[in-house]
Order: sequence, then structure tokens, then C-alpha cells
Amino acid sequence: MKTLDVAIIGSGTAGLSARSQVAKLTNNYLVFDGGPLGTTCARVGCMPSKVLIQVANDFNVRTKFERRGVRGAQDLVLDDAALLEHVRSLRDRFVRAVMGSMKDWQATHLVRHHARLVGPNTIEAGGEHYQAKKIILATGGRPSRPKSWANVASHLSDSDGVFEWTHLPKRLAIIGLGVIGVELGQAFARLGVEVVGLSLDKALGGLTDPVLQEYAVSAFGHEFAIDTSGVRELSLQGGELVITSGQSRYTVDRALVATGRTINLDGLGLDVLGVPLDTRGLPPIDEGTHRIVGTDVYLAGDANGSRPLLHEAADEGWIAGYNAVRKSDTCFARRTPLSITFCEPNISIVGASWRSLKDSGADFVTGAISFEGYGRAIIRLEEVGLGHIYAERTTGRILGAELFVPAGEHLGHLLAWAIQSSHTVDDALAMPFYHPVFEEGIKTALRDARSQLDLPARPLEVLRCNEMAGS
Repeated sequence: MKTLDVAIIGSGTAGLSARSQVAKLTNNYLVFDGGPLGTTCARVGCMPSKVLIQVANDFNVRTKFERRGVRGAQDLVLDDAALLEHVRSLRDRFVRAVMGSMKDWQATHLVRHHARLVGPNTIEAGGEHYQAKKIILATGGRPSRPKSWANVASHLSDSDGVFEWTHLPKRLAIIGLGVIGVELGQAFARLGVEVVGLSLDKALGGLTDPVLQEYAVSAFGHEFAIDTSGVRELSLQGGELVITSGQSRYTVDRALVATGRTINLDGLGLDVLGVPLDTRGLPPIDEGTHRIVGTDVYLAGDANGSRPLLHEAADEGWIAGYNAVRKSDTCFARRTPLSITFCEPNISIVGASWRSLKDSGADFVTGAISFEGYGRAIIRLEEVGLGHIYAERTTGRILGAELFVPAGEHLGHLLAWAIQSSHTVDDALAMPFYHPVFEEGIKTALRDARSQLDLPARPLEVLRCNEMAGS
């Protein structure tokens, strides 16, 4: 039996990030992965989806040409086969880049077999057993699908398979309107597919603020049909997929199932660790170190079900890898939560969401900005958008934001930086804002929030000389 300092199970984003830290202090490690290489993001997630979305948004610009005096847009046509080949071509490029980063160690430190725990410090892979001082589990997740839909599986796709299509369907149902469903639903609609989006609620793209939920449902409803009464039944009739939702029936060619992801912990043998597992099969995890409590095993990335985003998986893998090669663990603070849905307008949820603030009983105010009638939005013919910034009533500290706004991917970053720096509304209002830019929307929302704070009025938003940094 080979003895290792560290065994890493999974070579996705978290596993690769963990390896980068482990390799700094030991060469006695192995990475185990029997599945496709290249990370979920590069193969079937972030990157190929953004290629498709970019083409869809570019093609959609044609609808604004006539109003701007640009004629001939009606002659533009979409070659769907060429589009999908373009998506796969760039997808393969992204995967090659990931594989290239593995080149220096793949031949000596990568075992191409699935691995499982057979003891607290022992794993089995490919019929071989390995003893490891520390083990890092970074097995990621996979698309989930109700087992009761097996009878119509021939007409269902998920986010792992959609980029293998060679042609677009004429009629498509999107089941689930979280991040993946909203992004791809709007993209396919803009590419000319007749789309219906089906969901159990109005939390499109993860929005929790009820005002923004209603606004987003209405806005997306202008691009594709939305039904939030949930799916009751799926059946095949005459070679077509029939979906019953509430009192409505929809006949489509295919359905894209985007009902969430399942963490890849089944078959890993977590029961041998002797720790309790929750209803999802998750053991207790120290969030600051990512160690499974009471063991020499760490759990990082999408597999822990905490923050299933690439930058979070990279951080968690880094933390687990750093700790796995040291005698004692270091607890690391996490970055301010930031999630982005790449629809138009963008959805961005930053820091504390409306729901989390309500559930915690926080005393906060909401500063709002509408991009309808907003200067920069008028210029770009993008007059759709509503954003809310949440601030603590008694201190003015910015707590979070939910945005459904143009350039939300950028505005969300600015707010995340402000929150992580513990900025107050007054701190942020003292920052420069150019004109005319979408960032001015933050200023408007901050001013709205400021007017509701239990603080003395501030006569000026600009800094006095004695308030300048370093004075």
C-alpha cells in the first residue's frame, strides 16, 4: 500500500486549487479523477454558456437597428448548426487551457480512476489502496433530474448535454428558472426558439426580494412565456413532449432541465469516517478550515453544497490544500458573497440578500434605483432594470444588494468591494461617479437609502479637506 502525504479526490476547480497549495510543500501527493477532465466551468458551465449568450445578445441587437436608422437587419439569419459548432470550438479551447495547466504534473501525480474512502485515512482507486495523512474531497456536483421523468428522458437535456446539440429545437421548455434556466432560456429565445420557462416560484436567477421578483417575471415575460405554477406531469404524445403545469399544457420538442445540481458524495464512502451525515449526505464541516470535523479529511468546492461558484470553489480548494500540508489548521475568512446571472439585464446578488436580512431580523433600509427613464439606459435602448441596496438603519453600513440592472455584473463587483471594506452609505457616496454611466445608478440608490437612515443629515457628499486619506 502506497503512503501519501495528501490524496486529492477530484480535479475540478477546487481540486486543482488545492493541488497548487499542496505541491508547494510536498511532492508526495496524488490526484484521483476517473471522469472527464477540464473542470465543470470550462466544459459544461460558465464558459460555453457565455459563448452562447454572447451570440444571442449580439443577434438580438438587430431588433434595435431600425429605430436607430440602420436598415437591412431583417436580412440577418441564424445558422444554428454553425452557432453550436462555434460554442463547442471555444468550449474545447477553454478545456485545452485547463488541461495545459495540468501538463507539468499529470503524468506523475494524476490517477485516472474514481476513488472512494475505505477507512478514515485510506482510499481505494482502480483496485489499489493508498494510505494518506490528509485527504481532500473535491468531487463537485452534477445536474439533478427527478427520477419520475425517466419515461420521457429521450426528450430531456440538462446543462451537461445542451452544448452537444447540433441544431436548435423549434419549441423548448426550460424547467427551472434559477441561474442556468434564466440565462439559457433568454438566450434561446433571442436565437428564435419558442421558449416557455417553468418554475415553482418567482425567484428567477436566485432573486429573493419580492419587488424585484415581480419586476423580473414581468420583464422576462416580454421575451418568453413564464409559468410559475410548477410542473405536474410530463408525457410523450405523438413524438412530442407534453408538459402539464397548473391549469396549462405545453407541447414542445425538448425540455432543458435546470432544476438544480446534486453534490457528488454518493459512493465516496463517507460512512467510514464515523461522523454523522445530514439529509443531503453531508458531514459536519468547519467553514473556516474546510476540515470535516474530527477527521483528517477536507471537503471543498461544489461538493460541500455551500457556495457552488467557481471563485468560491477556488478559494475553498486553496484553504483545504493550505491546511492539508501543515501541522495545524488556519481559519480563513471568506470573501463577500457575489453571484451573477448573465441574462440581460444582469442579475447580481451581493452580500446579504433580502431574504437573509429578513430571516435574521436585521433592521435595514432599502435604497432603490429604476433604470426606466435613466439617461445611459435611454442612450443604449436598455430601459429595463431595478436595483435595491440594503443598509443598516442605525449605522448606514452597506449590508447587501439585489440587482436586476444593465451592467449588473460590474455594479455588483463595486458593491461587493464596498461591503467587504465595511463601507457605509456615506463612504460610498463620497466616491467619484462619472456621467453618464450605469454606475450612477448606485449613487441614486445610495441617496435613497441615506434619506431613510436614523443618522443626522450630511450636508455634502464630497469630502472636506480634513477627511481626505492621509491628511
